[in-house]
Amino acid sequence: MLSLVVLISGGGSNLRALLEAQSSADFPARIVAVGADNDADGLAHAEEFGIPTFTVSPTSYPTRAAWGDELLSQIETWNPDLTVCAGFMRILPPRVVAALSPQLINTHPALLPAFPGAHAVRDALAAGATETGVTVHIVDEGVDTGPIIVQESVAVEPHDTEESLHERIKTIERRLLTQAVLDIANNRVNLKELATA
Repeated sequence: MLSLVVLISGGGSNLRALLEAQSSADFPARIVAVGADNDADGLAHAEEFGIPTFTVSPTSYPTRAAWGDELLSQIETWNPDLTVCAGFMRILPPRVVAALSPQLINTHPALLPAFPGAHAVRDALAAGATETGVTVHIVDEGVDTGPIIVQESVAVEPHDTEESLHERIKTIERRLLTQAVLDIANNRVNLKELATA
Protein backbone atom coordinates (compact mmCIF):
# COMPACT_ATOMS: atom_id res chain seq x y z
CA MET A 1 0.00 0.00 0.00
CA LEU A 2 1.47 3.33 -1.11
CA SER A 3 1.28 5.98 1.64
CA LEU A 4 0.78 9.61 0.62
CA VAL A 5 1.13 13.04 2.13
CA VAL A 6 -0.83 15.56 0.05
CA LEU A 7 0.02 19.28 0.09
CA ILE A 8 -2.61 21.89 -0.81
CA SER A 9 -3.07 25.67 -0.82
CA GLY A 10 -6.72 26.13 -1.81
CA GLY A 11 -10.02 24.34 -2.25
CA GLY A 12 -8.51 20.88 -2.53
CA SER A 13 -10.45 19.47 -5.50
CA ASN A 14 -7.50 17.23 -6.47
CA LEU A 15 -7.21 16.10 -2.85
CA ARG A 16 -10.94 15.30 -2.86
CA ALA A 17 -10.50 13.15 -5.98
CA LEU A 18 -7.76 11.13 -4.26
CA LEU A 19 -9.80 10.78 -1.06
CA GLU A 20 -12.78 9.49 -3.03
CA ALA A 21 -10.55 7.08 -5.00
CA GLN A 22 -9.04 5.64 -1.83
CA SER A 23 -12.47 4.97 -0.36
CA SER A 24 -12.56 2.05 -2.81
CA ALA A 25 -11.05 -0.99 -1.05
CA ASP A 26 -8.97 -1.96 -4.10
CA PHE A 27 -7.27 1.44 -4.53
CA PRO A 28 -3.61 0.71 -3.65
CA ALA A 29 -2.76 4.03 -1.98
CA ARG A 30 -3.76 5.76 1.25
CA ILE A 31 -3.41 9.38 2.30
CA VAL A 32 -1.85 9.45 5.78
CA ALA A 33 -1.83 13.26 6.21
CA VAL A 34 -2.68 16.50 4.41
CA GLY A 35 -0.54 19.61 4.74
CA ALA A 36 -1.16 23.22 3.74
CA ASP A 37 0.69 26.53 3.67
CA ASN A 38 -2.35 28.42 4.99
CA ASP A 39 -5.76 27.77 6.52
CA ALA A 40 -6.87 26.27 3.21
CA ASP A 41 -10.54 25.45 2.57
CA GLY A 42 -9.48 22.05 1.25
CA LEU A 43 -8.41 20.91 4.72
CA ALA A 44 -12.12 20.34 5.37
CA HIS A 45 -12.02 17.42 2.88
CA ALA A 46 -9.30 15.73 4.92
CA GLU A 47 -11.23 16.29 8.14
CA GLU A 48 -14.39 14.85 6.57
CA PHE A 49 -12.47 11.66 5.73
CA GLY A 50 -10.75 11.52 9.13
CA ILE A 51 -7.27 12.30 7.77
CA PRO A 52 -4.84 14.23 10.03
CA THR A 53 -3.81 17.70 8.82
CA PHE A 54 -1.01 20.16 9.45
CA THR A 55 -0.43 23.78 8.43
CA VAL A 56 2.99 25.37 8.03
CA SER A 57 2.55 29.05 7.12
CA PRO A 58 5.57 30.82 5.58
CA THR A 59 4.62 34.00 7.46
CA SER A 60 5.47 32.25 10.74
CA TYR A 61 9.15 31.73 9.79
CA PRO A 62 12.00 34.22 9.37
CA THR A 63 13.23 32.71 6.07
CA ARG A 64 11.93 30.54 3.25
CA ALA A 65 14.53 27.92 4.20
CA ALA A 66 13.30 27.82 7.81
CA TRP A 67 9.74 27.39 6.57
CA GLY A 68 10.87 24.61 4.25
CA ASP A 69 12.70 22.82 7.06
CA GLU A 70 9.57 22.80 9.22
CA LEU A 71 7.40 21.67 6.29
CA LEU A 72 9.84 18.83 5.60
CA SER A 73 9.86 17.87 9.27
CA GLN A 74 6.05 17.68 9.27
CA ILE A 75 6.01 15.59 6.08
CA GLU A 76 8.73 13.23 7.34
CA THR A 77 6.77 12.64 10.57
CA TRP A 78 4.39 10.58 8.41
CA ASN A 79 7.14 8.74 6.49
CA PRO A 80 5.19 8.75 3.21
CA ASP A 81 6.14 6.73 0.14
CA LEU A 82 5.02 9.66 -2.02
CA THR A 83 4.39 13.38 -1.46
CA VAL A 84 1.80 14.92 -3.79
CA CYS A 85 1.59 18.66 -4.47
CA ALA A 86 -2.08 19.00 -5.40
CA GLY A 87 -2.70 22.69 -5.97
CA PHE A 88 0.17 23.62 -3.64
CA MET A 89 1.05 27.14 -4.77
CA ARG A 90 4.54 27.55 -3.31
CA ILE A 91 7.92 26.65 -4.75
CA LEU A 92 9.55 24.19 -2.38
CA PRO A 93 13.02 25.14 -1.09
CA PRO A 94 15.94 23.08 -2.48
CA ARG A 95 16.45 21.13 0.77
CA VAL A 96 12.86 19.91 0.68
CA VAL A 97 13.14 18.84 -2.95
CA ALA A 98 16.48 17.11 -2.33
CA ALA A 99 15.00 15.16 0.59
CA LEU A 100 11.80 14.03 -1.12
CA SER A 101 12.35 13.89 -4.90
CA PRO A 102 11.76 11.85 -7.03
CA GLN A 103 8.98 10.58 -4.70
CA LEU A 104 7.52 14.09 -5.01
CA ILE A 105 4.98 14.88 -7.71
CA ASN A 106 2.95 17.89 -8.81
CA THR A 107 -0.02 18.64 -11.05
CA HIS A 108 0.21 21.59 -13.42
CA PRO A 109 -2.60 23.09 -15.55
CA ALA A 110 -0.68 23.23 -18.86
CA LEU A 111 1.22 21.01 -21.28
CA LEU A 112 4.70 21.53 -19.91
CA PRO A 113 7.22 22.80 -20.86
CA ALA A 114 4.69 25.38 -22.17
CA PHE A 115 3.30 27.85 -19.61
CA PRO A 116 5.15 27.00 -16.39
CA GLY A 117 4.53 29.01 -13.22
CA ALA A 118 1.56 30.16 -11.19
CA HIS A 119 -0.59 31.64 -14.00
CA ALA A 120 -0.54 28.86 -16.59
CA VAL A 121 -4.19 29.14 -17.64
CA ARG A 122 -4.07 32.93 -17.95
CA ASP A 123 -0.77 32.69 -19.83
CA ALA A 124 -2.18 30.17 -22.31
CA LEU A 125 -5.13 32.45 -23.07
CA ALA A 126 -2.90 35.51 -23.35
CA ALA A 127 -0.67 33.68 -25.83
CA GLY A 128 -3.65 32.78 -28.02
CA ALA A 129 -3.01 29.06 -27.56
CA THR A 130 -5.58 26.75 -29.16
CA GLU A 131 -4.54 23.91 -26.89
CA THR A 132 -3.33 23.58 -23.34
CA GLY A 133 -3.77 20.76 -20.86
CA VAL A 134 -2.59 19.01 -17.72
CA THR A 135 0.78 17.63 -16.70
CA VAL A 136 1.65 15.43 -13.75
CA HIS A 137 5.39 15.59 -13.17
CA ILE A 138 8.18 14.88 -10.72
CA VAL A 139 9.21 17.99 -8.78
CA ASP A 140 12.83 19.04 -9.22
CA GLU A 141 14.59 22.24 -8.20
CA GLY A 142 13.27 24.21 -11.18
CA VAL A 143 9.79 25.68 -11.59
CA ASP A 144 7.66 23.03 -13.32
CA THR A 145 10.74 21.55 -15.02
CA GLY A 146 10.81 17.99 -13.61
CA PRO A 147 10.39 14.78 -15.63
CA ILE A 148 6.87 14.32 -17.01
CA ILE A 149 4.82 11.35 -15.78
CA VAL A 150 1.67 11.90 -17.84
CA GLN A 151 0.02 14.66 -19.90
CA GLU A 152 -3.34 15.23 -21.54
CA SER A 153 -4.37 18.06 -23.82
CA VAL A 154 -7.41 20.32 -23.42
CA ALA A 155 -8.72 22.40 -26.32
CA VAL A 156 -9.02 26.14 -25.78
CA GLU A 157 -12.47 27.22 -26.97
CA PRO A 158 -12.97 30.64 -28.62
CA HIS A 159 -15.30 31.83 -25.84
CA ASP A 160 -13.12 30.61 -22.96
CA THR A 161 -12.41 32.76 -19.94
CA GLU A 162 -9.67 31.91 -17.48
CA GLU A 163 -12.34 30.50 -15.17
CA SER A 164 -14.15 28.35 -17.75
CA LEU A 165 -10.92 26.93 -19.16
CA HIS A 166 -9.55 26.23 -15.69
CA GLU A 167 -12.73 24.34 -14.73
CA ARG A 168 -12.35 22.01 -17.74
CA ILE A 169 -8.66 21.55 -16.94
CA LYS A 170 -9.44 20.69 -13.30
CA THR A 171 -11.75 17.85 -14.39
CA ILE A 172 -8.88 16.30 -16.36
CA GLU A 173 -6.38 17.10 -13.61
CA ARG A 174 -8.33 15.16 -10.99
CA ARG A 175 -8.54 12.07 -13.20
CA LEU A 176 -4.91 12.26 -14.35
CA LEU A 177 -3.52 12.70 -10.81
CA THR A 178 -5.56 9.75 -9.53
CA GLN A 179 -4.34 7.62 -12.44
CA ALA A 180 -0.70 8.67 -11.86
CA VAL A 181 -0.91 7.67 -8.17
CA LEU A 182 -2.49 4.35 -9.20
CA ASP A 183 0.28 3.71 -11.74
CA ILE A 184 3.01 4.54 -9.21
CA ALA A 185 1.39 2.29 -6.59
CA ASN A 186 1.13 -0.58 -9.09
CA ASN A 187 4.74 -0.10 -10.29
CA ARG A 188 3.63 0.82 -13.80
CA VAL A 189 5.53 4.09 -13.31
CA ASN A 190 8.98 3.99 -11.68
CA LEU A 191 9.81 7.50 -10.47
CA LYS A 192 13.49 6.74 -9.84
CA GLU A 193 13.95 5.46 -13.40
CA LEU A 194 12.02 8.41 -14.80
CA ALA A 195 14.13 10.88 -12.83
CA THR A 196 17.41 9.45 -14.15
CA ALA A 197 16.29 8.83 -17.75
